[in-house]
Amino acid sequence: MANEIPNDLDQTVEQAQPVELEILYRDAHLVAVNKPAGMLVHRSWLDRHETRFVMQTLRDQIGQHVFPLHRLDRPTSGVLLFALSSETAALMMPKFAGRDVKKTYHAVVRGWVKEAAVLDYPLKEELDKIADKRAAQDKEAQPAVTAYAPLAKVETAIPVGRYATSRYTLVEMQPETGRKHQLRRHMHHLSHHIIGDVNHGDGRHNRMFRDNFDCHRLMLHASRLQLAHPVTGETLDIRASVDDTWQRVMAAFDWAPSLLVPADNI
Repeated sequence: MANEIPNDLDQTVEQAQPVELEILYRDAHLVAVNKPAGMLVHRSWLDRHETRFVMQTLRDQIGQHVFPLHRLDRPTSGVLLFALSSETAALMMPKFAGRDVKKTYHAVVRGWVKEAAVLDYPLKEELDKIADKRAAQDKEAQPAVTAYAPLAKVETAIPVGRYATSRYTLVEMQPETGRKHQLRRHMHHLSHHIIGDVNHGDGRHNRMFRDNFDCHRLMLHASRLQLAHPVTGETLDIRASVDDTWQRVMAAFDWAPSLLVPADNI
């Protein structure tokens, strides 16, 4: 499974041209953008070669400082929310730390997911070999809960491994906890690896998608963020559309774009 290509090479997606971020929501306190796949949220000494980051790009684009409230992994696209002041950030952080923010994701996974369910499967903390080399290695697994539901299925005539055909499912997921790589690891646990995942996925299916659908990204998208505004109290419902790669895969599988409109409940 797959160590077929280095992580940093696999997750670079259309980064050659200057990026203008799509702003999904903005007021005097908050701003949300549609984060492109392959783009880091902020600078990290672990990725010194990178020159473009969502935080700095957004700051330059709107001409004011921004304060990240949560994160999306580099290969994941979708809704990413920032505060426009440290005071608003302080109000928002407890909401993200608790369960006051509802997140909805879509993913393409290998195999057929038969029915909706809730996976309650604790995860041990994933430690980085460099950044966490001094961290305790024997921590107990932490609670991790993900609700998921199949939206569409397909069987292709393209052989993968010893099988003459290959099967895939479009799933919607709502994490109830926020563990590192939770969705990717939970789908791995279910043997429904997310396509394009080089760490927890299946390299054979990743290669099939690259070769047949020009898909060089993790097929995981943060579609929706629902929360109460920290100042006004109004309910915010922020949604992000998918990129060209997602649209290409959806069209190839004859999956209607409306399937990516997040449901109110799984």
